Order: sequence, then structure tokens, then C-alpha cells
Amino acid sequence: MIHYELHTGQVPTDRLDALFDLHFQLFSGDRREDLEAEMAAMPQLLVLLALDKELLVGYKLGHPRKPGHFYSWLGGVHPNYRQRGIASTLMQRQHAWCREQGYHTIRTQTMNRWRAMLILNLRHGFDIVGLISRAEPVLILEKKLLSTGA
Repeated sequence: MIHYELHTGQVPTDRLDALFDLHFQLFSGDRREDLEAEMAAMPQLLVLLALDKELLVGYKLGHPRKPGHFYSWLGGVHPNYRQRGIASTLMQRQHAWCREQGYHTIRTQTMNRWRAMLILNLRHGFDIVGLISRAEPVLILEKKLLSTGA
């Protein structure tokens, strides 16, 4: 049975190693030191974790971008736990928290190679609002939050 935790401020110390272990299974090219420094610079970090007993199987991190705007920064689900609705639940919980806090817009970015993430965002009401031209283009997505639902 999957259970979820929500934390504000920083990743709990007892979950930090597990979060980095999962992140580096899913994504390459990041360095732990760089991510730790970025997280430390985000005093209002929102941390959502999905756990199977004590095993971290999914996460979603985000932070305020500017007044009323929230940035959904990093997230992922362990391959053995995909297709169980975990990513959708993490996203829904993030959006509910954002609505409760008065945010009206959520922004995220992804690349075409992460099609499952792109499709998930589109299914949850995000629109493609821009493109950053790089060797691999980065899609900018945004969602307007309604006061209820969505």
C-alpha cells in the first residue's frame, strides 16, 4: 500500500539519501552537490514523497516562482512502480496544496524524451506555453489552477 508524505521547507534528513538514490536512478547528468545547493537555496521547497512501507518509490519537488506562481521542479516514480497512478497522485496533491496556499499558476519544464511526463502534464491540464531552444529543446508548460477541482 502506497502512502504519501508532504513536507515544506526541506527534504527530511532521514529521506534525503533515498530521494537522491531514486533521482539518480531516473535522471543522469545531475550532481548531488549541485542539487543539495539548489535545495538549500529554496527555503519554501514543497516535498511530496510516495512510499511503499519505508521504500521511497516516487517524489515531486517544487517551489514558489513569483507571487501566485509555483514551479514544479523535479519528480519521478521508480520504474517498478509506474502505471499505478503514483505520479498522478503526487501531482494532484501538489496542485491541491498550491490552491490552498493561494497559487493560481503552476509551471514546469520537460523534454520530448520524457514523453510519459509530457503526456501526464497534458492530461492534468497543462498547456505548452513556450520552448527553450537548446541541443534538446525544453518544453515550458503551464497550468492555471481553479479554486476547486482540477
